[in-house]
Amino acid sequence: MNFFKVASACPITNVADVNFNINEIKKCISNGLKQDCNLIVFPELSVTSYSCGDLFFQNKLLIESEKGIYALCEYSKEKNIIISVGAPILHNNCLFNCAVVIFDGKVIGIIPKSHLPNYSEFYEKRWFTSGLNIINETVNLSFQQDVPFGTNIIFSAGNAKIGFEVCEDLWVTIPPSSYLSLCGANIICNLSSSNELVGKADTRRNLVKNQSLRCIGSYIYSSSGVFESSTDVLFSGHLIISENGSTLAENKRFQRENEIITGIIDLDKLNNERLKNISFRDSMCLCPFIPKIIDINIKNTSINSFDRTIDKLPFVPKTESERELRCKEIFNIQTAALSKRFCHTKLKNAVIGISGGLDSTLALLVVVKTFDMLGLDRKNIKTITMPGFGTTDRTYINALKLCENLGTELKEINIVDACIQHFKDIGHDPAIHDVTYENVQARERTQILMDIANKNAGLLIGTGDLSELALGWCTYNGDHMSMYSVNCSIPKTLVRYLVEYVAEKELDGNASEVLMDILDTPVSPELLPKDSEGKIAQKTEDIVGPYELHDFFLFHFIKQGATPEKLLFLSENAFGDEYTKDEILKWRDMFLRRFFTQQFKRSCMPDGPKVGSISLSPRGDLRMPSDASYNSFM
Repeated sequence: MNFFKVASACPITNVADVNFNINEIKKCISNGLKQDCNLIVFPELSVTSYSCGDLFFQNKLLIESEKGIYALCEYSKEKNIIISVGAPILHNNCLFNCAVVIFDGKVIGIIPKSHLPNYSEFYEKRWFTSGLNIINETVNLSFQQDVPFGTNIIFSAGNAKIGFEVCEDLWVTIPPSSYLSLCGANIICNLSSSNELVGKADTRRNLVKNQSLRCIGSYIYSSSGVFESSTDVLFSGHLIISENGSTLAENKRFQRENEIITGIIDLDKLNNERLKNISFRDSMCLCPFIPKIIDINIKNTSINSFDRTIDKLPFVPKTESERELRCKEIFNIQTAALSKRFCHTKLKNAVIGISGGLDSTLALLVVVKTFDMLGLDRKNIKTITMPGFGTTDRTYINALKLCENLGTELKEINIVDACIQHFKDIGHDPAIHDVTYENVQARERTQILMDIANKNAGLLIGTGDLSELALGWCTYNGDHMSMYSVNCSIPKTLVRYLVEYVAEKELDGNASEVLMDILDTPVSPELLPKDSEGKIAQKTEDIVGPYELHDFFLFHFIKQGATPEKLLFLSENAFGDEYTKDEILKWRDMFLRRFFTQQFKRSCMPDGPKVGSISLSPRGDLRMPSDASYNSFM
């Protein structure tokens, strides 16, 4: 597990007062060390302050700035933290606006700013020279000779590959960080002095998030604060840490004290995303330079307090407004995909088995919405309820009410007699409630549905979801099979929210009441007999484990390539208050074992739309052999 803790800091500054500024920078570094940070990023020209104006022409300020850098080098000895500060650097009779990188007593590299803004309120070309084409050079400081100098530097600290750019570099058409990322940098640091204007914070935030997403990396942004000169503009001290399009940490702007935010970067996740992204790999040839790699011997990257937030429900948006938007989008994808299939086949009828459970309910809602869109009569939706040995009154009644309220054609076919006859035909004792007992019922239902679809020139709609596909929790050539599967890319933890969304936003009161009761019903295939009270005896999550855990495993295993050890670590951090380590291990191993052994079912799964970042379709996202061993993953 390769995690790397970083910090973005904005110290109190005094314009042109280097000693004061260095002391405040030291305080922030000390704070970062207490939080186990291995990298800390300060604002642009933070040694002198950004708003010195023509004072940058004064030799005294440049001399004091170099002394300040030396003081930070001395302070950094044996501190095990990479420090990046902004400072003016004199080289070949030119002054450069630079990111100065310090580690363990030395300046290990200096990166000049490539793009100097010289418009509106900015006049940087008055003082500084662009470092756009500088690579593989060295610069001499008064206390250190031959310091690497250029825009092609990447610092290597184990699996952390760190690149730097300065303020305006992010705002241009092709930021230097794009090339650095293509050359291997997975952490980009931006030392910035971005003044505050109405609406600019949103633009800045979006730039940082989008660049981290585009580069499949992390982005550490630090901007100057309110103690810069306010002669004509104001700075707000905006600090942001983003990872692959998501914001890990952000401060409140306009603070009047030293401020630091921290974030834990998941390097394995980023590297895995890059590994899978062919376009990223193809773009590597576009890099105009060979990077200069500078190794950093970080002695310890362990994190005593793992304070990165781990989502328990990674498929489910956090806020109600985000969930509503997500559900609306998914529902639109499902209905549009099904509409295309009906238009292509020119069929006018749909057939669907209704159990009174969540999955078949969602599938029916998709069919109803699709028929409404296509102007087809809801009576052309043949809803079939097929009570069996384990069907409870609650699910049976809910199935009937739902179909009645939605105005579909309802047909009831009890499968008990047919299954008993089948048991006789194959010589199976119905008192033995084994896999044969269960699968006979599932296949009997599928046979009925297929035949009714043929009889009515209809399309049989599959109801199984992504979580069931991952676990293989379906009967091969039973509920596993259909003519089109609308839920195949939707995890179980999200199905509930989708049904709730439709109940609240898409349907009238009567149907909504039924949906709310379905939402409250335990997940079950109802293939085993009811208990003595007539209630569900076979609860899926008692058998294969909690779906919230399995969806968590699925997300991190498939999308992020997490190892079994990392799955355990992340699960303990997310669910430590709800499950013991032994329980998590039990269900993790169950997930991994079933994921491998049940691939043969996914290898011949029906068509269905991908709606999120994960799909298990053998024709698209998951090319996995059916006979792969899970031994190395346990």
